[in-house]
Amino acid sequence: MPTRLLRHHEIDLAAWDACVASAQEVVPYAHSWWLQATAGRWDAVVEVDEATGHYLGLWPLPVKHKLWQQEVYQPPFTQQLGFIGAAEVKGKVRDTTLIQQYPRFYTQLNDANKLLDIDDELALQVQQRTTYHLPLAVAYDALRQGYAADYQRRLRLHEVAAAPLRVRQTQDVAPLLALFRATKGTAAGLKARHYRVLGQLAAELQARHLLELVEVRHPQTQELLAGALFVQYRTRLIYLFAAASVDGKKAGAPLLLLDHQIRRHAGTPHLILDFEGGMIPSIARFFANFGATPVPYVALSFTSQRPWYLSWMR
Repeated sequence: MPTRLLRHHEIDLAAWDACVASAQEVVPYAHSWWLQATAGRWDAVVEVDEATGHYLGLWPLPVKHKLWQQEVYQPPFTQQLGFIGAAEVKGKVRDTTLIQQYPRFYTQLNDANKLLDIDDELALQVQQRTTYHLPLAVAYDALRQGYAADYQRRLRLHEVAAAPLRVRQTQDVAPLLALFRATKGTAAGLKARHYRVLGQLAAELQARHLLELVEVRHPQTQELLAGALFVQYRTRLIYLFAAASVDGKKAGAPLLLLDHQIRRHAGTPHLILDFEGGMIPSIARFFANFGATPVPYVALSFTSQRPWYLSWMR
């Protein structure tokens, strides 16, 4: 069973998605429709069963052109990729000799990947990264007991308020994108194309019934105070994107959104809330205050020493 570097036009998308859907690793970001929305094009290292054409293991490599050469990069709204598939073939998929033709390379593995058996001929640089997980299998009351004392206090005050804020479900992602653009978009470095990408991704998620969009609005003015986009895929509930106004933060709307989702999914066997972040200390503390714990994963990168004008050589 050969391991191959396939160009985008050579990938069998049906075999690809079947491999991702059945893999031990739970990585929705690796599905073809997710990559199509966020990257458009990707190559891949693939282990193919010659008899059936099935993909037994794969390693997505999103590519873009820069200075007349292709480089591997991590697309927006795609936290983790890495090695996916049957355990016995993932070691073969990790063969870094197949990626030497890319002059620049950066990818984030998934949290189930290990760095054992990686060929280091390319002198790969390894960066440790962190996300936060909260298992949701137990009852809500038990999960809430794991919140920081201040969060428990704020929730109690909210519950006895004369006019408490309400979390509601919605299907319209546009107000959330507009709120993020108005509050954090410039500082976060998001451009118009990023909002188009996220809008397209949200449509793909909605079409597959994987999207959970929640928001808090001011009870009198209906001003959007905070919103969040979650992805429920297999055993993961992913906190993919969120925004809050200044008034929303003062009112504790982000706390209410996450507490609502935790309450809604509490008691679901094997389900894990992935906060999808934690590299910024203040955000890490916010996630930890819900009882979430850090989970490591890594990023791999290298830069070829070849001049760019020789990058066409194989």
